[in-house]
Amino acid sequence: MEFFRIKKDIPFMRHALVLNIISLITFLAAVFFLWHNGLHLSIEFTGGTVMEVSYPQAAPLDLIRDRVQKLGYNDTQIQNFGSSRDVMIRLPIQKDADGKVIASADQSTAVMKALDPASSGAKLQRVEFVGPQVGQELALDGLKALVFVIIGIVLYLSFRFEWKFALAGIIANLHDVVIILGFFACFHWEFSLSVLAAVLAVLGYSVNESVVIFDRIRENFRKYRKMNTREIIDNAITSTISRTMITHGSTEMMVLAMLIFGGPTLFYFALALTIGILFGIYSSVFVAAALAMWLGVTREDLIKGDRKPDDTARKDDPNFGARV
Repeated sequence: MEFFRIKKDIPFMRHALVLNIISLITFLAAVFFLWHNGLHLSIEFTGGTVMEVSYPQAAPLDLIRDRVQKLGYNDTQIQNFGSSRDVMIRLPIQKDADGKVIASADQSTAVMKALDPASSGAKLQRVEFVGPQVGQELALDGLKALVFVIIGIVLYLSFRFEWKFALAGIIANLHDVVIILGFFACFHWEFSLSVLAAVLAVLGYSVNESVVIFDRIRENFRKYRKMNTREIIDNAITSTISRTMITHGSTEMMVLAMLIFGGPTLFYFALALTIGILFGIYSSVFVAAALAMWLGVTREDLIKGDRKPDDTARKDDPNFGARV
């Protein structure tokens, strides 16, 4: 299915060097912010207090956020769970003037007082303290999940493609992950488990786009004998633009809807997906494909496994000697 077809190939690779330099600068900036600022981890990783509060009617989330924020909690997570009347409130670990950690019971008492149960009908259902040790375990498990996904992609690309394509695809995927994390480190956005899930999803999107382009390049090498490598890659990217717009455009519309209308609960999840999808398209074209070109991929790299290249086919022809 295609919305349109471009008859003349767009010379993407003509600007590959400039765009790769921009990519390198962006990548190094992301690494710097990760090293200098670090990630602003949510209480799922750092520990804190979890409260479950129920209301007789739909809970006023904006009012709850405003009242909790007035208590000095800026890194809270307040969201519905189960139904619109039930609210989960996550509070970070807070210390008093003497540097002592405020007890979970004291935190919940102060929050319930601010919610004014007498007039609002709010009832505290459960209070639970999540210690830093549990947060460290979650962080470690999340890191393991990210590493296993990357290893799986590396193995897949290594078996699926010639090593030059595989190496280019691996670098492009790592480029996307570091860029997303760099944005969160630079702007001190909260990094939660939902954001980690978005990063893992972006890895899948990015590798899928790279595989589609690589497959088309491999087909073009067998199909167009007179084109050089740069022209082959330009044709492959141009011929897949319509498909890219359909898949990534429809996904991006859904993600933007979550970003605009999803509220604070889905905001950073949708933001990570938005950044990842945009950079995933960019990296597949100007990082993965360009790196394959810089690595010197040739027709011989891809058709060496064919049974009958041109010369062999002619020699196997029974009339070959007569024509010679």
